[in-house]
Amino acid sequence: MPDAPSFVSVKLPAALVNQAREAAQTMRRSVASQVEYWATLGKALEQAGLTTHDSHALIARQERAPYTVTPGLSPETDELHHHVLALAKSGALADRAQQAVAVNKGRRAKAPKAA
Repeated sequence: MPDAPSFVSVKLPAALVNQAREAAQTMRRSVASQVEYWATLGKALEQAGLTTHDSHALIARQERAPYTVTPGLSPETDELHHHVLALAKSGALADRAQQAVAVNKGRRAKAPKAA
């Protein structure tokens, strides 16, 4: 019989646990599984070359007011919203993010080092 995975307890901010609880319900995960999923995503982004600047910008954007769409605001915004959702579902949005990370890594490599 394989060894059971080991677990440890950690303290997390109540706000993060509450956010994980809300997201977990939507995705039919446990709170612990949701936090593990988020940690795995963060690790994958770091390994993919997400810069510190990029990660700070993403975190700041996430901490602002939650994303909401007001349907019927205008035909143009409805069309744009549907376009972005289609890009996300097709994987094109993720591809573009990977390209942006690669470009940023290239710029960083070419930039002169600060003395």
